[in-house]
Amino acid sequence: MMIIMKSKSVNKPAVGRKEATRERILEVAARAIRRSGYGGTGVADIMKEAGLTHGGFYAHFDSRDALLAEAGDRAGAETVARGARLAAAAPPGQALQAIMHAYLSPQHIEAIETGCPFSALCSEMPRQAPEVRRAATIHIKEMIDLIARQLPDWGQPRAHEQAMALLCALIGTTMVARAVDDPGLSQALCAATLKHLAPATS
Repeated sequence: MMIIMKSKSVNKPAVGRKEATRERILEVAARAIRRSGYGGTGVADIMKEAGLTHGGFYAHFDSRDALLAEAGDRAGAETVARGARLAAAAPPGQALQAIMHAYLSPQHIEAIETGCPFSALCSEMPRQAPEVRRAATIHIKEMIDLIARQLPDWGQPRAHEQAMALLCALIGTTMVARAVDDPGLSQALCAATLKHLAPATS
């Protein structure tokens, strides 16, 4: 016979006010860097958007670069997690196609503020502080690994190399598709990349 014991208190401790405030700042910053770029994202603007005073920033972060690194880390982790969910939900053998089609979809091209930070920020990354670049590098490697695991010859050196090329094609296409002011051309660029990547993924 199984006896179910009832705990007097099973409530998890509430998130502290300071932690909640820090989370709000990071959430705003992760959107802001993708929307405005690293150079266009100021501490004052982030704090204002988060509904906080500029003076309270250093209670949560040591520097602007520390904030940018953590915001980039969060944005990169969100992208990897989104790709993993797409892969897990796809029919057998269709995971990579699902990832590529989602990445080059009109929805992702338009959603720069919530989309992949690599296609939004790659052109600025070489000029950022080491901790900002390190955060981006970690998640770029994770995306390469995620793509490689969906390839037929996963585990072979060729799969890793192919995954690097595929990710670069997705990021580059997205950057150009966002740069042009012709919606038809933007869609055509994405369609052309998907068409030419398809044989490489089969």
